[in-house]
Amino acid sequence: MVEQKSRFRPSRRLLLGATVVGGAALWGGTTLARLARGPSAPKDAGRIADVDGIALPLKPLANPPSFDTSLPWLAKGGDLNDASGLSRTPVYGVVEVSEESHVTNALAFARANGLKVSLAAVRHSMGGHAFDDNALVLDLRKFNRVSVDAAARTMTVQPGACWHDIQNILHPRFAVKAMQSTDIFSVGGSLSVNAHGMDHQAGSVAGSIRSMRVMLADGSVTTCSSSENGDLFRHVVGGYGLFGVVLEATLDIVDNAVYRTSREIIRSDDFPKFFTEVLEPNRQIGLFYGHLSTAPGNFLEDMIVYRYDKVADAPPADQPAIGEPGSVGLKRLVMNLAKRGSLFQELKWFTERTLEPKFESCTVARTAAMGEGEACLVTRNNPMHDSVPYLFNDLAGETDILHEYFIPRAAYGPFIAEARAILRNQSLPVLNASVRVVHKEDIALTYAPEPAFALVLYINQPADEQGNASMRTLTRALIDATIRHGGRFFLPYQLHYTAAELRASYPDLPAFLAAKLRYDPAELFSSTFYRAIKALGGIA
Repeated sequence: MVEQKSRFRPSRRLLLGATVVGGAALWGGTTLARLARGPSAPKDAGRIADVDGIALPLKPLANPPSFDTSLPWLAKGGDLNDASGLSRTPVYGVVEVSEESHVTNALAFARANGLKVSLAAVRHSMGGHAFDDNALVLDLRKFNRVSVDAAARTMTVQPGACWHDIQNILHPRFAVKAMQSTDIFSVGGSLSVNAHGMDHQAGSVAGSIRSMRVMLADGSVTTCSSSENGDLFRHVVGGYGLFGVVLEATLDIVDNAVYRTSREIIRSDDFPKFFTEVLEPNRQIGLFYGHLSTAPGNFLEDMIVYRYDKVADAPPADQPAIGEPGSVGLKRLVMNLAKRGSLFQELKWFTERTLEPKFESCTVARTAAMGEGEACLVTRNNPMHDSVPYLFNDLAGETDILHEYFIPRAAYGPFIAEARAILRNQSLPVLNASVRVVHKEDIALTYAPEPAFALVLYINQPADEQGNASMRTLTRALIDATIRHGGRFFLPYQLHYTAAELRASYPDLPAFLAAKLRYDPAELFSSTFYRAIKALGGIA
């Protein structure tokens, strides 16, 4: 008798199940890899952003002038977009500025040929602030020299210099006094919006400026500061590139102090008391960051307070170079998963609340040398040296938008409660929320006529008309809430506000626009943003 070997024959159901499981695993792995992947190119979803019924695109130039061959053209014609990916704009051309004469000659060429001029660097504003239709754009990224005067404790920088590179130059002895909480921006961009960040004592960048050299529309060069040509100074700082080209700025620098890091979780509603009793009176707290929960379970209710208490004026002599952000792919994955529903938003908050401290990087060794035992110590440069690469992704059809709202400090509680209700009752994923401390700002178009707290939001939207409509509705609801509580919204972002909202939030806009015409009567310096606020402000 011949023994026959049995042969396993899988059923169709089993084959189908295995196929589904294998496909799901393959899909899951592919999806996770895509969510963790960095950008392959800048996002460009066209020109979707709008302004309260105003038609922003302009007709092409009827008779565009020939390109001046003596200018260093980076592009002749073509389109530009900004960090939103929603502001694609056709321009006359782009001049790559690397020396002052390029600015002089480009402005002369524009004046002679009836062209408008826009100023651009890394283009992280989100409402056409860095370009205009048919404009000659000055790309200032290579106009970026930095010199340090250790005795005077200042640095003199050209506008294209990025804070990331500046920090590497100042390290290990010195640090930046005032900048944003991330270092991806240019000095010129920071000056144009009067940026502020993690140092709640230093305030905005305006307070760190010793002086600036500015080229006006007629080609003349003027030095200005808070005490010299003060009116021009107040309009250039926070003036969105509409009053002249900053050729260089001399800024205060500070010691690269050593901080002991700590974090605690408080209720968001308790923040004003925490600020008054803990942050404000303690001059040894050099940096602060308030990160709000965006998890549905306690949305804008809990806050992680990161604080940095000074323990030494200078770091050890052997301090290494400033480290770059780590775990970028993992952080990007967590951020992008948070766009996919409440479960992943809760996961993001769990990692921030529970797991993040376990991976804290102590750039100054854990040592008793400074009497701090096992404390985690960092220099000032380290927490300020975050280029947030995990916020940039390769996901098509969507974009992430910043908002910022400034509220008088006494109105913080009721405003947060109203903002929480607005944000809970809409569909766009809120990826990040933080609170900053803002001083009274004495500039022409001020966002803080009195001391304020700022709510900063980072919100995801589809990069199409429907997504834009949802963002417009949300933005207007938040602006209206801000105005009801006596606050103002920040202008570097999308142009979703109405004429009434702009005028209510910035009653000083007519005076700002009148000053623009005094300094630049031919309106040489222009942008999509300028034409929008001019129309909304009632100026023909």
